[in-house]
Amino acid sequence: MRIATWNVNSLKQRLPRFLPWLDERQPDVVCLQETKLPDDALAELFGDELESRGYHVAAHGEVAWNGVAILSRVGLDEVVAGLAGAPGFPHPEARAVAATCGGIRVHSVYVPNGRVPDSDHYAYKLAWLAALRDVVAAGPAATVVCGDVNIAPTDDDVFDPDAYIGQTHVTPRERAALAELQAVGLHDVVRDRWPGERVFSYWDYRAGMFHQDLGMRIDLILAGDPVATRVQAAWIDRQARKGKGPSDHAPVIVDLDEAPDGDIGPMVPPPSNPVTKRGAKKLPQA
Repeated sequence: MRIATWNVNSLKQRLPRFLPWLDERQPDVVCLQETKLPDDALAELFGDELESRGYHVAAHGEVAWNGVAILSRVGLDEVVAGLAGAPGFPHPEARAVAATCGGIRVHSVYVPNGRVPDSDHYAYKLAWLAALRDVVAAGPAATVVCGDVNIAPTDDDVFDPDAYIGQTHVTPRERAALAELQAVGLHDVVRDRWPGERVFSYWDYRAGMFHQDLGMRIDLILAGDPVATRVQAAWIDRQARKGKGPSDHAPVIVDLDEAPDGDIGPMVPPPSNPVTKRGAKKLPQA
């Protein structure tokens, strides 16, 4: 089984790339974030194309913002839209959907950004993560949490820790909240597969960040023991971030039981000219 997660940053904008990517990579389960489409619009735009490819869809979207979905061609049962116990800002947002696919409980999540450390949105992010932890802890061990968690787990997951001083995504409280989620029995399968490697999934559109490989790893697949032991490959599909009209995120792909492309990670293709000197670059907004 091939499981993928991708923050598409507007599924409508990604239309010219998304279906060819499905045809090329042939994932069995796809978790999407930032679809930015209400459910009826997603069905109208993509329903026939996805059905013809054998996918069933569980979506939880809204107009212009947020939005998550699960596409599956290995079954789609016990669908739950939203996250029990999660706070709103101020109203509940379309940030989580779950379903059972091929015997695995799959969660597609788009964790709040947090915006500014210690802001109201930052507190919202931490409370939302606590609700996610509680939901996952109450579920089966055969679980994957897939999505944009808006947290780099360690300093190894950003191009330069000094560039992120004073920013969200790297603060101790965010990382502690993510660690508490993983403590219910989840494994960061990409990092487990590639310890110590420079691996990113997000690059700002500005300032040539992608071409210099100045990124972050904030898109994760976290797997419970029964799933993690089946992993044969885990990698970032960097090819999908290249070319015209990409998302600023790349898909993360995990192969269970067999790896059709071999153990080809950690990033495919690898960056050709990364800037690795600390202090050489700042964030575009800094």
